[in-house]
Amino acid sequence: MIIKYFELEKEKYTNNIFLFYGENQGLKNEIVKKNFEKNFKESIYRYEEKEVLNNKVDFFNNIFSKSFFEKSKLIIISRASDKIKDIIEEVLEKKIEDIVIILLSENLEKKSKIRSLFERNKELLCVAFYSDNNQVLSKIANNFFKEKKVSISQQTINLLIERSRGDRYNLNNELDKIESFLQTRKSISIVELLKLTNLAENYNVSELIDCCLAKNKKKTINILNENNFSLEDCILIIRTFLMRSKRLLKLCLEFKEQKNIDQAISSIKPPIFWKDKEIVKQQITRWSIGDVKNLIYKINETELLIKKNSNNSINILSDIIIEQSTIKASNLIL
Repeated sequence: MIIKYFELEKEKYTNNIFLFYGENQGLKNEIVKKNFEKNFKESIYRYEEKEVLNNKVDFFNNIFSKSFFEKSKLIIISRASDKIKDIIEEVLEKKIEDIVIILLSENLEKKSKIRSLFERNKELLCVAFYSDNNQVLSKIANNFFKEKKVSISQQTINLLIERSRGDRYNLNNELDKIESFLQTRKSISIVELLKLTNLAENYNVSELIDCCLAKNKKKTINILNENNFSLEDCILIIRTFLMRSKRLLKLCLEFKEQKNIDQAISSIKPPIFWKDKEIVKQQITRWSIGDVKNLIYKINETELLIKKNSNNSINILSDIIIEQSTIKASNLIL
C-alpha cells in the first residue's frame, strides 16, 4: 500500500513492514529516528541486505526469538533490492507480531519486484522519498537560525542551500558544524561559512569524469573549481578517466553493432548501475569510436606528463578534462 511520508506522523498504522525508497537519504533518516527508533531504544537491529541473504537462518532466529527484556524489536535493512522479496514474503506468511521491519533502498524503478510487492499488498507500506526542493531546504535552514537567534542574510542561506545538493542530510551536517561554531558567536558571515562548510557539491572523482565524458562543460568546470585536488588525486582521476574511456569505447562498439543503446549498456560487464545509465547514454551519443580511441591515447600521454611534472599536475589534468568536455565528436556512430 502506498502512503506519503507525512502520513506516518498523522496516522497510526497497524502494519509492521515498511519499504522506504528514494534518493532523499536525509528525510529517510529523519523519519526512521523520529517515528521509530525513539520507541525501541535498545531493541534495534541493523542489517545490510547482503547479511540477511547470506545468513537467512540467523536472521529468522533473531525475528522469532524473544528475550525477557525485549517486548518488541525494530529491524532496519539497508540497501534493499529485489533480492530480498522472497524473505519478506516468508515473513508475511509467519504473521510475526511485535516486530517492525524497515527496508531502506535507493531509487526503485516501477518494474521493481520489491516495490510492486509493497505497493499492491495492503499488509505492507511503501513510502517514496523524493529530493527536497530549495524552498524546503531554505525553510529548514531559516528555522535553524531563528531557533539559535542568529541574524543571517538570505544570500548566506542561499549559498548554504546550494552546497547541500538538494539533500537535507547534507544540509543537516553543515548545520551541525555551524551550531558548534555558534557556541561562542552570535553571527556568521559568508566568508566564515565558506571556510566552515564542505566544498560546494562535494563531488567525487567518478562524477567529475562522467560529466566530462557527457560533454557537460559547465558542471565539469564547477567540479574542478570547487575541489582542491592533490597529486595523489590527480593520479586517481587520470586512472579513472582511462578506465571510463575504455568502457565508453566498448559501449560505442556495442551500440554500433546492435543499434540499440539500452542493449549496448546491458551487455557491458561489470553491469552499469541503474542510476548511472542516463549519463552513460549521454556519453555514448556524444562520442564517436575514433574520438574515444584518440582520447585513450591522450590520457596515457597525460599520465606520463603528470608524473614528470608533479608541480604542475593540477593544471595539466584540468586542461585535458576541460578540453575533452568541450570538443564535439567529429563523426558520431549513427
